[in-house]
Amino acid sequence: MRAEKKIKTHKDSFPQGKEKELNLASFEAPVLQSLVGEQDANLKVIERELDVQVGSSNGSLVISGQDSEVELAHDLLTQLGELLKRGEKIWPGDVERAIVMLSSNRKLRLEELFRDQVKIHGRTHSIVPKTFKQKVYLEAIKNHDLVFGVGPAGTGKTYLAMAMAVSALINKQVKRVVLCRPAVEAGEKLGFLPGDMAEKVNPYLRPLYDALHDMVDYERAKEMVEKGMVEVAPLAFMRGRTLSNSFVVLDEAQNTTSGQMKMLLTRIGRNSKCVVTGDISQIDLPKGIISGLVQAINILRDVKDIAIVNFGEEDVIRHPLVSKIVRAYRTKEENSDI
Repeated sequence: MRAEKKIKTHKDSFPQGKEKELNLASFEAPVLQSLVGEQDANLKVIERELDVQVGSSNGSLVISGQDSEVELAHDLLTQLGELLKRGEKIWPGDVERAIVMLSSNRKLRLEELFRDQVKIHGRTHSIVPKTFKQKVYLEAIKNHDLVFGVGPAGTGKTYLAMAMAVSALINKQVKRVVLCRPAVEAGEKLGFLPGDMAEKVNPYLRPLYDALHDMVDYERAKEMVEKGMVEVAPLAFMRGRTLSNSFVVLDEAQNTTSGQMKMLLTRIGRNSKCVVTGDISQIDLPKGIISGLVQAINILRDVKDIAIVNFGEEDVIRHPLVSKIVRAYRTKEENSDI
């Protein structure tokens, strides 16, 4: 951070209001650098999103602006600083998400997110929920044998489910992980595609392999697949099987038919968990075919021991533009018959 220099702001047009200081004496240099961000990036995000000024003076960060925004910025920086002092990491986008969460509920404590870390042996960093809805999702998976994660792309539905699955496998809570997706279309007409079976289904299963390789290194992932500890397969391959001592993740479930969904859910055996993920705004089924995910949610929403977690655009954790794109499409659909 540039010591004793004000960050460039439009001071002449800045609203008069409150001023509050955050003492930096308790922060070590590495923590302080992470707090303010590379080239003060985090402070600039706070200035932009909350319409405040942040500068430095005599070992303190000085926050100026309207009362409520200054209080929020001070609380945000204090909480982030405490997390960093504990050794937690603040990744790009975390500051914006934290602002959104604290703006909607000033009683929220960011440290609560970091209590639900998913630890995978051999992985340097734990997987931490980025939003409170993700926290709810992880808790639901821990406490229920069947969980539906529904919402737009980029909300971490599949990634977190796979993290929980791999963690359960490594900790010997289950004997295998089964990852599946409906391939191509509702009828899974793989015969129309060129190549052998592996070549036909690989493009549709690639996202699951990619997520698996992010959890564990390539060689370990390969060994898990070769030994049958992790199975990545089209949904059609589940027919006629009983999945006991397993952690099952069904991805892209909005493109299952009613029959396919019922088939998978009735495969669940003893000591097994199943997480079903999907985005009902992106159903690719032929016209007239009811989505198995939509139907299952309607039928099972009141069944005890089943959890349904609905994500929103505020939970999108990809590039900030993704959230804006989701919002724009939703607005268009709400205001148009197209």
